[in-house]
Amino acid sequence: MFQKILIANRGEIAARIIRTCKKMNIATVAVYSEADQYAPFVKQVDESYLIGKPRVNESYLNIDNILEAAEKSGSEAIHPGYGLLSENAEFARRCRKAGLTFIGPSEEVMAKMGDKVAARQAMKEAGVPIVPGTDQAVSDVEEAKAYANEFGYPIMLKAAAGGGGIGMQAVNNDAELEKAFEGNSKRAETFFGDGTMFLEKQILRPRHIEIQVLADEHGNAVHLFERECSIQRRHQKVVEEAPSPFLSEKTRKEMGDTAIQAVKVLRYKNAGTIEFLVDKDENFYFLEMNTRLQVEHPVTEEITGIDLVEQQLRVANGEPLPFEQQDLKRNGHAIEVRIYAEDPVRFFPSPGQLTKFNVPEGEGIRHELAVAEDSKVTPFYDPMIAKLIAYGNDRKEAIARLRGALENYQVEGIKTNIPMLKDVIAHEKFKAGATETSFVEEYYLPLVTEK
Repeated sequence: MFQKILIANRGEIAARIIRTCKKMNIATVAVYSEADQYAPFVKQVDESYLIGKPRVNESYLNIDNILEAAEKSGSEAIHPGYGLLSENAEFARRCRKAGLTFIGPSEEVMAKMGDKVAARQAMKEAGVPIVPGTDQAVSDVEEAKAYANEFGYPIMLKAAAGGGGIGMQAVNNDAELEKAFEGNSKRAETFFGDGTMFLEKQILRPRHIEIQVLADEHGNAVHLFERECSIQRRHQKVVEEAPSPFLSEKTRKEMGDTAIQAVKVLRYKNAGTIEFLVDKDENFYFLEMNTRLQVEHPVTEEITGIDLVEQQLRVANGEPLPFEQQDLKRNGHAIEVRIYAEDPVRFFPSPGQLTKFNVPEGEGIRHELAVAEDSKVTPFYDPMIAKLIAYGNDRKEAIARLRGALENYQVEGIKTNIPMLKDVIAHEKFKAGATETSFVEEYYLPLVTEK
């Protein structure tokens, strides 16, 4: 096993990785920007290195500075966490060229699945259902309009590179497409360095359900069941749970088997997630593959008892998976909510100094924290400051524990989305497990407008 690992990330995911490394007696190295000098994760590691100014392109996206820190520290491997460089094929290549183990899949697979058009084609060849759409990039708005009229509106305009909903927009007619195309292409170019766009037929009132997979270099692959991620704002997940309250056992098995089929065709290695859109009749369609650990991985850990970060490290070290599919069982129900430093109505970031930060404890309650009471939330990074996970023997118990924890969560000095989360889990649609990706726009925003 590795003796020392550098974590090329920040915030709560850095702290999460550190925790497992300590359990496994692996020394940890942090890299940090000037803005994160006093962040909790920097204090939790054995060594830390300043790699640049606050902005991500001058620090957490600076591959040269990260690799220099790895060399100085004598690290053997790099864990990229999620976001930032975690799905950057060039970063993975540079790590391996420098003699470092990249804790993730190969750069070839990462590059293929990072290009949404190439990913669609790969999944089609693997026999995975895909949404009708273009099998290549569209060069301009006139070509986009021709395809859109062939498929029939509404369609989804999407960026071929990147993720997080950036460059993605639902379009209902030619006029909307003309208005959206150039702006979304420019936005994708700004965020990902690639303004390429493609089109997909819009699946109406879908659910967003994903399958967690693990695979090793010995040809073994398993899925760890599904996560329901339908409650989103601006295409960013807010509430995730496992298992899905919607899927039948038949569909659950079909989705899991399909995910494993895709992993084996790709010769994928390490942890990954295959995301699907699921319609009201439980037909499912490939959405994208995330070639990394997911923000919402704790809910899978809670219902399976498996430490996904530990398995990532062991697979990267060349070890075979210690279990087969038939060994994996679901137990209970887990729900995660993402706590953001943001206005709960407009969703604008709310940076500032935390004057109070107390998290509730109790049976079935788990926290993943990026901040402490003396922390300053800066405007430079994603505004997520914590994750709250509630586990119960069943969904009703998990919701009750989550509700109690949110009532006793104390944050002062900044705005947070906790009021939103309370409203969401109190809503009859959520309690019934009847949520779709339109939930926030359809039910939450009208609710706060009335208030």
